[in-house]
Amino acid sequence: MLTLSAAAVHRLLPIRECIEVMADSFRALARDRVVQPLRTTLRVPDGSGALFLMPAWVGEPAALGVKILTVYPDNPSLGLEALQGVVLFFEPEKGTPLAAIDAAAVTGIRTAAVSALATRLLAREDAADLAIVGSGVQARTHLESMLAVRRIRRVRAWSRDRARLERFCSEMTERHGTLVEPAGSAQAAVEGADVVCTVTASPEPVLLGEWLRPGAHVNAVGAHTPTTRELDTTAVLRARLFVDRREAALAEAGEILIPIAEAAIGEDHIAGQLGDVLIGKAVGRRTPDEITVFKSLGLAIEDVAAALYLYRRAGGKA
Repeated sequence: MLTLSAAAVHRLLPIRECIEVMADSFRALARDRVVQPLRTTLRVPDGSGALFLMPAWVGEPAALGVKILTVYPDNPSLGLEALQGVVLFFEPEKGTPLAAIDAAAVTGIRTAAVSALATRLLAREDAADLAIVGSGVQARTHLESMLAVRRIRRVRAWSRDRARLERFCSEMTERHGTLVEPAGSAQAAVEGADVVCTVTASPEPVLLGEWLRPGAHVNAVGAHTPTTRELDTTAVLRARLFVDRREAALAEAGEILIPIAEAAIGEDHIAGQLGDVLIGKAVGRRTPDEITVFKSLGLAIEDVAAALYLYRRAGGKA
């Protein structure tokens, strides 16, 4: 069985190529060629972490796999990664295991690639001012992915850890040749931005709707439980809301479920799924001044599609 480390994943799955892989997977999802249950979550009783199980099958091209991921938020203080796990990839006709792939690396790349796909579909064509709220792995991959789909001229970033933020801005400026400025607050980063990516572990809103300029697009990525959210209710109310998968969003997305519980919105506030926009079943941005939000939860099909691509790139024949 093939084993692919994080280093191998980063070498074989560039962001730009992953964006197209994700586009194909979302088209398959929109055309009902995917089977994927909602993710199964097991929370450790002492509250230290959780295990997530995410299986999927896709019919075109045929692929079968599962991501098993653990999230232990305090691990970095012990010198360990907060996200650890494996994507297992199987031969879809006989069920033979073909590959075990580093899940944290796949997650970092494919999540940013999906946000880039949403930005390509929903952001203004002339979007040039980017805000990133967060300074971890997803902040790094999201910066790269945004640069792949829009001509970004200005980047502002903010996170609560100032030393980590300064390091992120310095390293990303050097790597990409685009100045990444540390902002003094989340508001200072977001105000005036054409595209905003929230990629934090915060359980409470880090972005207020009143900060958003007309025409802004937001990728809300960090929160993934019914009781946590990065965007406040005003942000959701002001925007046309798009999701990766409606069923998952109505089961797991605090950005949607909390405003529903407040009677601020109904389920019909969801304007469409990303795949439906791709194939023309849903309308994306309608006007230059419209605010759009893409709520990303992460889907198993993203991991399985990435695994198929990686297996083939590594020399497999599936």
